[in-house]
Amino acid sequence: MFTAKKLKVIMLYFINWFLILSLIALWSLAAWGTHAVAVWTVSNAGAFTGAATDAASGATGLQLPPWLAPWVPPEIMQGLTALLTGLGPAIDGLLQSAPALAGGLTVLTWVVWAIGTVLLVLLGAGLHLIIAIWRRRSGGAGPQQRPPIAV
Repeated sequence: MFTAKKLKVIMLYFINWFLILSLIALWSLAAWGTHAVAVWTVSNAGAFTGAATDAASGATGLQLPPWLAPWVPPEIMQGLTALLTGLGPAIDGLLQSAPALAGGLTVLTWVVWAIGTVLLVLLGAGLHLIIAIWRRRSGGAGPQQRPPIAV
């Protein structure tokens, strides 16, 4: 059977890996969100060509994804339009010089996600090793009972 000390050690392992898996889930969500915003920005770069001369032309071409539109206040959308109006020509120049930039964003996202995930798994393995060393140094799962010495 499991003793209370053994259960504490098992719970430390469980908490360690639960924390690591939670961090991997958050990392994946952040990578997905960043990738979605980057691809959306690159795909709407054509809406900003000529926006330096006429700011209204950029505003009419900029469209939020339908699932995001109800959540974004109009003031933020106007600020984003003003910010991206200045970036439009630069992004358009990049798209003209490197047409595979949108596909490259996906590859870059996967590479950065993989590196981050590997580092998180290594962190989990390191914590697992620290728990194992701590358990061995403390005498296993708890203090050992010694048989009485016969006199």
